[in-house]
Amino acid sequence: MFEWSKCPAVERDPQRVSGAWVFRGTRVPVKALFENLEDGASIDQFVEWFPGVTRDQVAQVLEYMEQSLSAA
Repeated sequence: MFEWSKCPAVERDPQRVSGAWVFRGTRVPVKALFENLEDGASIDQFVEWFPGVTRDQVAQVLEYMEQSLSAA
């Protein structure tokens, strides 16, 4: 399991979205990014479909995940 608390692009609040990790300042779960990418969406499409999520946030999440996998 990833330690998302170290990624500045995300946040978690038990009172919002059932405590899921979301993109900071939004209600968009991080999980939605991976589901959409898996289904063939591009990053540009994801950012368009989920207003409030920035391209920079997506890049930070993907970079964080890559670094976490490399460290494992």
